[in-house]
Amino acid sequence: MDIKVRLFATLRENRGKEVNLEMKETALPRDIIEKLDISEPEVAILLVNGRDGKLDQELSDGDVVSIFPPVGGG
Repeated sequence: MDIKVRLFATLRENRGKEVNLEMKETALPRDIIEKLDISEPEVAILLVNGRDGKLDQELSDGDVVSIFPPVGGG
């Protein structure tokens, strides 16, 4: 199945802004972050098709997964 992954801020370094991945039939967002070499603590916000997502949520063909790192500022 095809999954579009959108990365933000520091997660784009050496990965790009948007990645299209071919995943197995029963893919989870956890599988995507492992494939992209992103550790779980680096994931502050996870969206699936623009809605709040979970790392163990089952994905469907054509889903869009957006991953945001923790952001600090003042």
